[in-house]
Amino acid sequence: MNASTELLVDAFDRIREEVEATVTGLTPEEIAARVGPRANPIGWLVWHLTRVQDDHIAEVTGRAQVWTRDRWAERFALPFPTEATGFGHTSEDVAALGAPEAELLIGYHVGVHERTVSYLNRVKIGDLAEIVDDRWNPPVTLGVRLVSLVAEDLQHVGQAAYVRGLLRDGTA
Repeated sequence: MNASTELLVDAFDRIREEVEATVTGLTPEEIAARVGPRANPIGWLVWHLTRVQDDHIAEVTGRAQVWTRDRWAERFALPFPTEATGFGHTSEDVAALGAPEAELLIGYHVGVHERTVSYLNRVKIGDLAEIVDDRWNPPVTLGVRLVSLVAEDLQHVGQAAYVRGLLRDGTA
């Protein structure tokens, strides 16, 4: 491992820690609670950030997603196509996630986290400059994709932690 991948592992470790701290101890009702009529609940935010991480890491590794490989899609039993990650979800789609158990959300996230760290342990410094998506201008390198993924996940876990705070202090 090199300094760059060590930093990425640290960032993904922090995301996992925050997911666990945010979701642990919540009831299904709290996981599904919306603090506004169109607000995203904790469950959807954590599911979405995990699905995006799973999707992006599977794409760069060329392997199946943890979602399907480890049968998380079956365990969640959602009314979405298996490949859905939450991008473009309507308010109705968000509500359709329902109230998954905390252990289900955490278990899926931990599985994706383990895959991510295992992959990062094999990434060499030169790999970070490789183009992984040429649909953009400029084309997206592996390093940029991974940093973007960290940013997305941190934003959503922060949103989920904020909602937890609102629910637990009675202001929601």
